[in-house]
Amino acid sequence: MRLDDPSRRRLLAGLAGLPIAAAIRPAQPATRTFVLVHGAWHGGWCWKKVAPLLTSAGHQVHTPTLTGLGERSHLLTPGVGLDTHIRDIAALFHYEDIHDAILFGHSYGGMVVAGASPTIVARLAGVIYLDAFLPDDGKALQDYVPLGAPDGAWRLPPPGKAPRFGVKDPADVAWMEARLSDQPLNAMTQPVRIGADITARLAHTFILCTKAKQFAAAAERAKQRGFKYRELLSAGHDAMITQPAELAKLLLE
Repeated sequence: MRLDDPSRRRLLAGLAGLPIAAAIRPAQPATRTFVLVHGAWHGGWCWKKVAPLLTSAGHQVHTPTLTGLGERSHLLTPGVGLDTHIRDIAALFHYEDIHDAILFGHSYGGMVVAGASPTIVARLAGVIYLDAFLPDDGKALQDYVPLGAPDGAWRLPPPGKAPRFGVKDPADVAWMEARLSDQPLNAMTQPVRIGADITARLAHTFILCTKAKQFAAAAERAKQRGFKYRELLSAGHDAMITQPAELAKLLLE
């Protein structure tokens, strides 16, 4: 083949164009797996508005309900506690073969996430706390907020109606109040055992939605630990119900 052969020129032009074509080809978004852990008195149902926004963006989403709550409220017994809920999440990762996931905890779910993440750290890509408790090792939720549980109680009813959680839309209020259920007291009194600090190994983020004392204090601890910090103060405590699109946008960062 001569240097000036037309077929050779076409071949060289085609080869030269390959890197250019590759460079201008739109990058495909990375697929993530999100595991969304609900707070006290809630269940997996509370992510109903957020989960479709994440799946429509091409991501996988798991919304487990912790033992004794939501559709699993018939399993509530005096023995259910924080340790049970930590095992719930660890078991989900094992049986669903979840890897490279973002573990996300709302409110009380922060206690669960803090206890579970060190045991499944090899399966995680990051951890996010949403208006959540961020405990130190050996602390229980009751160390951060008074429970006011009556003597002899082993379960706690919701502390108020939906507006207590920042939900005001009438349709959302009716939907939510039909689903809130009692929280096991042991979940609030058992101390969390965190063990090794994994902050340096994984990206951590804290999203503050209210200025409630316990969550503002948790946000400060998050900053001190080097977490990324975001605010969604217009949403109220249950941002996944009141501002799902805004919350999904933060998660997709």
